[in-house]
Amino acid sequence: MKQLGNLFDRIIGRINVNLRDFGFDAAAFIRGIIPLKRLLQLNAFLGMTHQHPIHFRFRSSSLAGSYFLGKCLVDHAVLYKSDVRGDELKGKGDQFKFQGLEIPVHDDEVIRIKDAILVKTLVHCYSHDPEFLEELCIQNTASMPYANIHGSSIEGCFLGPFSTVDLTTLHDSVIGAFSYVQVGELSHYRVKPGTVWIKSGDDFEFHYAFSRKTLKKYIAEESDIIPGGLFMDFMDTRKNDFQKLFDLLPYKAPLSVPRNASLNRYALVNGQNHIGENVLVVQRAHLGNAWLGKGSNVQENCYIINSRLEGNNVTAHGAKIIHAKLGRNVFVGFNSFLRGKSESSLEIGEACIVMPHTIIDLDEPLIIPAQHLVWGHIKNAKDLQENTVSIGELSKVKEKLTLKAMTFQGSGSKFIQAFKHRIEHILETNGAFYDGRNNKGHAQKKQYISYHIVQPYRKGPKKGFYPSIEIRS
Repeated sequence: MKQLGNLFDRIIGRINVNLRDFGFDAAAFIRGIIPLKRLLQLNAFLGMTHQHPIHFRFRSSSLAGSYFLGKCLVDHAVLYKSDVRGDELKGKGDQFKFQGLEIPVHDDEVIRIKDAILVKTLVHCYSHDPEFLEELCIQNTASMPYANIHGSSIEGCFLGPFSTVDLTTLHDSVIGAFSYVQVGELSHYRVKPGTVWIKSGDDFEFHYAFSRKTLKKYIAEESDIIPGGLFMDFMDTRKNDFQKLFDLLPYKAPLSVPRNASLNRYALVNGQNHIGENVLVVQRAHLGNAWLGKGSNVQENCYIINSRLEGNNVTAHGAKIIHAKLGRNVFVGFNSFLRGKSESSLEIGEACIVMPHTIIDLDEPLIIPAQHLVWGHIKNAKDLQENTVSIGELSKVKEKLTLKAMTFQGSGSKFIQAFKHRIEHILETNGAFYDGRNNKGHAQKKQYISYHIVQPYRKGPKKGFYPSIEIRS
């Protein structure tokens, strides 16, 4: 595996050069994070549908257990159980709207991953950078387990475990564990662990920071050790349940779904479950005694356990919902952790917005009223008072609102409008509004995916590498 070791050295060196201002050593985090034997044992999966243009190219890379859909190019990279979804890429002839401008797209967009190490990372959506319309590029970068890269071109960065970079062009920056950033563009910046930061020019800015004590309980990250904490324990105790899905065996769907809904072949289903019309359940999602009402969606690395979602619910990448009942149109943001218990159930009212990277871990029953924004760390009703505001009240804010560790500046109405617009777009894209003829989305387009399996070299100088391969439609 000498060539594979050389590739690790190449990538670590490039990351460290980009992050030299911080004195950052990526090797201290990366060494040992991937069990090298597993790189030989796992296959890569290529998804194909007639609706998504195809261009897969892999060269001098390791792709163990990773899943690809759409136009994806991987060069000199190590991917381990990552998901790369190019099903929303821009197409040739599209018009990209940005700050009142309409910019023509000259070629089909691709996701390009080069000189990068992505560990159990989701890459999804299209580049929102007007300077890079035809390419969502991730280069000279490492990301740790369960990070999300969503619509974000990234160069020369390190992303900690359970972090999210959303609609943000990122250069030479370090994103701490369980941090969420959606700020448009960020360069030469170090985001502290447990930060939730959303900014849109001069219109608004939302900022929240978890305490170090809270963060250490849920996700502990230090160099030279594997990430630990409750989040990693939750994932590790359930990871073997997925293994049977990736074995090369005949597949039988675990339950029937409506013709206008989609349950991915690589989603795990246990117990008694209900899937309504226009529901989308993607790969690596987990359902356990889940009731999903019409138009709901469950995205990558999401867990819905002993819970009911009434309909048109968005469960963003990495969110977990346990022992909970959600009213219609509830949005649950990236990597949120909502855990009720059989004796301490959670109920969230209609049209609530649960901010990305929210932790609700109850020690008593809790009801969150309809039309509220929720964030932070919540264990009971007292915590809720300090970590929520009604959407109506926030919409009235014109300058500043401070609630304990949360600060909001700018226009509350613009903030809420932006969130509602995005939620509507997600529902539309996922096919929640399909009426049998119009408004097809992923729930309808992904019902007939074919999967192609690629295996690595088992011996020789390229041991651990996958063959250089190019597939075009």
